[in-house]
Amino acid sequence: MDENENKALGEGKLFKLMIKFAVPCVLSLLVSALYNIVDQIFVGNSKLGDLGNAATGVVFPIFIIAQAFAWWLGDGCAAYLNICQGKKATQNVHRAIGTGIVMTVAASVVLMAVFYPLKRPLLLTFGASANSIDYAVEYFNIILGFFPIFMAMNMINAVVRADGSPAWSMASMLAGAIINIILDPTFIFGCDMGMEGAAWATVIGQTASFGICLFYLLRKTKTFKLKLKSLVPDFKEFGGAVKLGLSSFITQMTIVIISLVCNIMLKKYGGASVYGEDIPIAIIAIESKVFTVVVNIVVGIVLGCQPIIGYNVGAKNYGRVKKLYLYILASTVVIGVIATLVFELAPRGITGIFGAPKFSDPVLYWDFATKTFRIFLMLVTFTCTIKMTSIFFQAAGCPVRAIISSLIRDIVCFIPLICGLPAAMGIDGILWAAPIADGVAMIVAAALTVHYFISQRKRGNGDKIENEEAVMQN
Repeated sequence: MDENENKALGEGKLFKLMIKFAVPCVLSLLVSALYNIVDQIFVGNSKLGDLGNAATGVVFPIFIIAQAFAWWLGDGCAAYLNICQGKKATQNVHRAIGTGIVMTVAASVVLMAVFYPLKRPLLLTFGASANSIDYAVEYFNIILGFFPIFMAMNMINAVVRADGSPAWSMASMLAGAIINIILDPTFIFGCDMGMEGAAWATVIGQTASFGICLFYLLRKTKTFKLKLKSLVPDFKEFGGAVKLGLSSFITQMTIVIISLVCNIMLKKYGGASVYGEDIPIAIIAIESKVFTVVVNIVVGIVLGCQPIIGYNVGAKNYGRVKKLYLYILASTVVIGVIATLVFELAPRGITGIFGAPKFSDPVLYWDFATKTFRIFLMLVTFTCTIKMTSIFFQAAGCPVRAIISSLIRDIVCFIPLICGLPAAMGIDGILWAAPIADGVAMIVAAALTVHYFISQRKRGNGDKIENEEAVMQN
C-alpha cells in the first residue's frame, strides 16, 4: 500500500474503514461458501436426491483438510504482512509469501498422494454408507485431482485481501462461483453427468478463481513484489507467518475432527434409531453448509478488518484496536440473532431448498431436519462470537489466545459431549452437544477478551503498548 493508504489505516474513521474492507471480504467468503452449497442444491434436486446430499456431505470434511493447510499459510502470511506494514518493515515480506506459496503446493501434492489410495476407507470413515459410497467416490476423484489449484487459490486470496485489495479477492471468488452456478445444471441435468457433473463444475470454477488471484499476485500487488527468488524457501522469514496462521489451521482441523466424530456417532445412533443411517448424515451435511454461510459473514467481517487491526497493532494504536473490536462484536451479535430466528422459525423451509427426500421416509426426514436446526444451532450467536474472537486474536498477533479460543469449544467441550450424551439421550444427545459446548466456550472467550484489553491498558497506559505475544520481533 502507498503512504496515504497506510495513513488511512492508522488515522481514518474506523467505521468507514470497516465497511470498505469488510464488505468485499464478506461477499468473497459468501461466494466461496456457494461452491459447496450450489453443488448440494442441484444434487439434492436431481435424481440423486438425499443420497447425493449425503455423498457431498462426507466429502466436505476432506475439502476442509485442504483448506486448513491453505488458510494456515495464507492467513499467516496475510497477518504478517499487515503487522509489518504497521512497523514500516515490509522489505522482506515477499520472501515469506513466496515460501508460503511453495509450501501450499507441496502440501497439496502430499495430500493427493495420501488420499487417492485411501479414498474408499476414508469416505466410509467420514460417514458414507453402503448406499452413498459410490456417489462419494465419484465426486471425490475429480475434486482431489484439483487440490493444488484449490489450495493455492485459497492461500493467495488471503494475501490479496491483506494487500489492501478486497475487491480483487471478491472478484476472484465471484467469477468462480458464477461459472459453477452456470455449469452445475448444465452438467448435472443437461448432460446427465450426475455427481461427476457437480464435481467438474466446482473445479472449473476454482480454476477461474485461481487464475484471477495469480494475475493479481504477478501484476497488481501494492505492498510487495513477488520475484523468482521469492519462491526459494526462506523459513526464517516464514516463521512469523507460520505462528500467526496456526490458529486458522487448528480451527479448520477441529471442523474436520468434529465432522468425523459427528458422522461416526450419527451413523451409530442413527442406525439404532427410527431415522436410519442416511437421514442424519444428509441433514447434518445440509446444516453444515447453511451454518458455513452464517459463519462466513462473521469471519468475512473480522478478516476484512485484519489489515486495520494488524496495522494498528504494529503501530501500537491500541485505542483504535479496541474500538474496532467493539464494532466487529456488535455486527457479530446482530448476525447471530438474525440467524437464530431464521433457524428456529423456518427449519423446514431452509432444508427444502436442498430438495425433498427421494430414498428416505419424508416424515422422518423433515422431523430430524427440524430438530437439527432448532437444537444444534440454538446458540449460533455464541458460536459466531467465539469464531470471531479467535480470528481477532490472530490478527492482533496473539496466536496463543487465538488457539485457545479455537480449541475450547470444539475439542475441549464438543467432542466429549458428542461422545457421552448419546449414551443417555440417543441421537438427540448429538444435537444437544452443540449448544452446551457453545455456552461453556463463550464464557472462556469472553474472559480471554476482557483480560486482553485490561492487560493492554495497564501495560501501555492506554493506547501505546507492546504486543503481549511478541511474535513479530525481527
